[in-house]
Amino acid sequence: MNRISRIFVLLMAMTLVAACGGKKEEHQATTTKKETEKVKVQTLEKERIAKQLELSTTLEGYETMNISPSITGHIEHIYVQVGSRVQKGSMLVRMDQTQLNTTRINLNSTKTELDRITALKASGSVSEQVYDQTKAGYDQLVETERFQNENTFVKAQFAGVISAKNYEDGEMYTGAPILTLTQISRLKAIINIPETYFPLVKQGMKVDVYSDIYPDKSFPATIEIVYPTIDPTSHTFQAKLNIPNSGEKIRPGMFVRTTVSLGEIDAIVVPYQSVLKLTGSNDRYVFTNQEGTAHRVAVTLGQRFDDRIEIIPVTPGELKEGDQLVVTGQARLVEGAKLEIVKGEN
Repeated sequence: MNRISRIFVLLMAMTLVAACGGKKEEHQATTTKKETEKVKVQTLEKERIAKQLELSTTLEGYETMNISPSITGHIEHIYVQVGSRVQKGSMLVRMDQTQLNTTRINLNSTKTELDRITALKASGSVSEQVYDQTKAGYDQLVETERFQNENTFVKAQFAGVISAKNYEDGEMYTGAPILTLTQISRLKAIINIPETYFPLVKQGMKVDVYSDIYPDKSFPATIEIVYPTIDPTSHTFQAKLNIPNSGEKIRPGMFVRTTVSLGEIDAIVVPYQSVLKLTGSNDRYVFTNQEGTAHRVAVTLGQRFDDRIEIIPVTPGELKEGDQLVVTGQARLVEGAKLEIVKGEN
């Protein structure tokens, strides 16, 4: 290859290297540009709101009792059917009476023996020890007879409705409940409340319960118990509602909503569209600007005000006044993404 040809080849190689270098720099610039997301932010401020907490739950009978006698044997007779209304003390089930009758025979015999020993003790013909042993045997049989009588002739412990029946007359009782007795004139419900409101919820507070079956009616209830511990997984605590139901319009198993008025509180209220939902779950989150990068914060939703909504961080203290909340462009973000704040910051 002559000298001119070598110079030409060298020039072509230099041109290709320069072109490739330029494309690489252009690609790097484009990549950097793509990694920076343009967003608008809003500075968080707490505001005073009249707080009403709406929660959903399922109703239960205030008392529910499985009728399960403590003795085994054949079921002689069941006095009720599903749907039967019973009063406290009503007879429900009569079990096989063999054990009870045997105990009563022994009890009568022991009573006769005790009377004889008592008379002899008064005349000094028997020792105190013999009397004590006879008396202990008699007392034990009295208690056994009482226990067997209660479990042979099974009565209702409270007024209610028979909600389940699992046996028929003559079947062998094997331990599974014979009946289920449910109170429906008074109901209860357990509600789960975000831990943020723990200081505001008190025993004795009045609440309203609503059912979609009766859209124009509310049912008054009272917070009977505020449970003292917080669930570390859901960051909620439980409260038990006592719901009078004399008209029996609502029933155990119904899905209801309840509204708890908590007075005025300081809360973080943000544009509704700034809150994102994790696909495939009900988990909610927002993004904040932390020194030019996106930070994801898990939240729960509180009270809604038209196009704005109260948010509560799942981890207490993770959102505070002065933080910059991303309100536009948040749908494109991931944790740690670079942010470019554009006009529209509040």
